Amino acid sequence: MKGLKAGIVSLGCAKNLVDTEVMLGILDREGIKIVSDPAEADIIIINTCSFISSAKEESIDTILQMAAYKKQGNCKAIIVTGCLSQRYKEELLQELPEVDALLGTDEWGRIAEAVQNALAGRRTAFVEFSGKIYDAENPRIQTTPSHSVYVKIAEGCDNCCSFCVIPLVRGSFRSRKIESIVAEVKELASKGVKEINLIAQDTTSYGRDIYGSFRVADLLKELTNIEDIRWVRLLYAYPSFFTDELIEIIASEPKICKYIDIPLQHADNTVLQAMHRSGTQEEVVKLLQKIRQRIPGVAIRTSFIVGFPGEDDAKFNKLFEFVKKIRFDHVGVFIYSQEEGTPAAEMAYQVPEDVKEERYHRLMELQTQISQSLNQALVGKKMDVLVEGQSEDQQDIIFGRTERDAPDIDGKIYMTKRAGVKPGDMVVVEISEGYAYDLSGEIVDENAND
Repeated sequence: MKGLKAGIVSLGCAKNLVDTEVMLGILDREGIKIVSDPAEADIIIINTCSFISSAKEESIDTILQMAAYKKQGNCKAIIVTGCLSQRYKEELLQELPEVDALLGTDEWGRIAEAVQNALAGRRTAFVEFSGKIYDAENPRIQTTPSHSVYVKIAEGCDNCCSFCVIPLVRGSFRSRKIESIVAEVKELASKGVKEINLIAQDTTSYGRDIYGSFRVADLLKELTNIEDIRWVRLLYAYPSFFTDELIEIIASEPKICKYIDIPLQHADNTVLQAMHRSGTQEEVVKLLQKIRQRIPGVAIRTSFIVGFPGEDDAKFNKLFEFVKKIRFDHVGVFIYSQEEGTPAAEMAYQVPEDVKEERYHRLMELQTQISQSLNQALVGKKMDVLVEGQSEDQQDIIFGRTERDAPDIDGKIYMTKRAGVKPGDMVVVEISEGYAYDLSGEIVDENAND
């Protein structure tokens, strides 16, 4: 297959992006050149998402857009991978004749085989659950900035929330071995990576399937021993499995970002029970209090769903008042999507779309006010910043992130450019302005690397 060119579009979450990067590595190993312009590509791959309705629509639209290159460009084959393929194999094969091959969520390792079959005119679909998860031995081409990378520590989910399709499309929870993750991170560190973002559907459950106990704290300890890594960030933590040991390692280890990403989904106990979420609002409040007491200055991100079946005005107001009281640093709000195959889709008292929209905007407006207030409280503080790039609008402005901000989802800090400061550098910045989502400041020390 040497001499072929492949283009790839990765949709959805960072977990999907890791699968994309591994597929790119496999194709590169086979001698296929990776190109950014789909018009040049002989093969176009779309790694899809089907988490909610809007994600499915985006995936279908992207497939159709890329399929147009069969007429306009060099494209000879369209390959659809990921969640949409796993969930809708028959529908895709029947309704989208432009698609030449399907790969499910576990079958990324067969991407070269799918390419061969497609080019030979054999339409194939590999969508079996094999239980595979990539390891340090798999080739991978990093698509994120050279200084920051996502590392998947587990795949699948056993929590089975009533609104969620993840167990249907990703299978049961399965962890990678600590040795595999450490080997991968050491290799990444040798290439100049400074920030490791650990991801899974549920990072706090890491290890219980292969070690018989929660082992994410042990994994974090191992990763902080890797010399050239500056930041280790833990994303997607399930509140019921957030142990005291985990709090202690985050509090005590300087390399671990003082940043907690802990999706809570709601705050009304009746809604939480209907969502099949373990724990109550009262238990969550105690956990958050403990985290804040033990980790002063910690940034806490969460996400909520509005418009879940049975969420009346009183239940939404409990969520609204909870957000007002807790004052999270970052909040993502999602409008409930009635996903076929989930228990919630069959529940009574579905909330009208206009009501969902109104609640979404109310909660987002509240959080915008909270975020701006918290960011303004940072004015005058000096913070380590990972420099990421140059402002497109102003040539004398660069931007980066503090440890309080995860890549892609949180805010940035904007600074006056300094000679010699480049992406990947760590600098000390004094905060001068706080806005709803971003910060601005001035570099006061260019040697945060020391």
